[in-house]
Amino acid sequence: MAMATSLGSGWRWGSDGRQAPPKITPTVEELQSRVQETLDLLSPRELSHFRVLLKTVDEGPRVSPLRLELEGGSKAGLARLLAQHYYLPAVSRVLIKVLQQLRRADLLPRWQSAEDDDRREIPRKILKRSYDCVDGELDCYDLSGKRKAFLMCVEKNRPGAHRDVMLMTEWLGQCQFEHTSCIDPNKMELLGKISSFRDGLNEIKDDVGCCLVTLMSHGEKGFIKMKDGERVSLEDIFEMFNNKNCPALQEKPKIFIIQACRGEKRDNGVETDDEPMESDDVSEKRRLPTFSDYFIIYPTQADHVALRHPRTGSVMIEAMAEVFKQHGNKWHIADFFTKVNNRVVHTEFHLHEEPIKVSLVMESTLTKSVYF
Repeated sequence: MAMATSLGSGWRWGSDGRQAPPKITPTVEELQSRVQETLDLLSPRELSHFRVLLKTVDEGPRVSPLRLELEGGSKAGLARLLAQHYYLPAVSRVLIKVLQQLRRADLLPRWQSAEDDDRREIPRKILKRSYDCVDGELDCYDLSGKRKAFLMCVEKNRPGAHRDVMLMTEWLGQCQFEHTSCIDPNKMELLGKISSFRDGLNEIKDDVGCCLVTLMSHGEKGFIKMKDGERVSLEDIFEMFNNKNCPALQEKPKIFIIQACRGEKRDNGVETDDEPMESDDVSEKRRLPTFSDYFIIYPTQADHVALRHPRTGSVMIEAMAEVFKQHGNKWHIADFFTKVNNRVVHTEFHLHEEPIKVSLVMESTLTKSVYF
């Protein structure tokens, strides 16, 4: 590849005391081409992980998530962003770190050689790091098993709710979920049907990859309301799928999408005696918290109303459909709902001719990334 000599590079002296040729620095276009050659060798899934890992690399100046989103959607755009943002030798260090975590050792030599050359030229101050890099893959949940979803919606006295059902059904299909519907139930019908759904998961334990529960209705103070006004506790529903009651979902993602107005919500936490942990007995059975691997998304903050249009449906559900239509499933679920929230927060709404703003709320005990 043709290279351009950087201005003012001058002649250098080698370790043997002889004059060495001027140091050659690639142009931005040439560097972009080299980066894209590497990106072309990554699978779509590896590229998706590459973008996630790039947000965590402790190499200044770091690429902002906004620039990554706006400019890094394609391989060419991502290569151009890296070449323009980091230059050499920083781009070599960035690529080495990301490729190591992707376990693409076959691609490291082409960038390690550039890093070694630079290290021999100029002693470089070691930057402080905010964390220790770990050589390994980005941990993702294995969703190769069956993806099961439960979809409950109260349409009675909720204009626009039928559109929510349509949009959610379409979204679940695009994310490869098999779903069980529960429309306009009373309290006993919901509890019976969702219990049967949970029991079904336990029966096919080894084949379950992920569970997603969507509840759409009126709600208040930690409850969701049925068509007749009866209340069902959200905590009771969450508890049905915890590691004790639903062993099929141990260490598997449990996603809850709640489309309802909210009341006050309190987390009492977990008691601890602060004694040091003991790990000498390797034969002891591994333990999990009672609640883990949950991801819960609410359409509004605690004590606030949720918004639903009588024609276009709920604000959050509509935003989910629009973001998915534009970007698909290339993002980790938390990043996906962050984008949905960005759309919701920056949209103007009116309730009884008064301006109103809402913000989604995410609660997570996930231990890995979720990619649909």
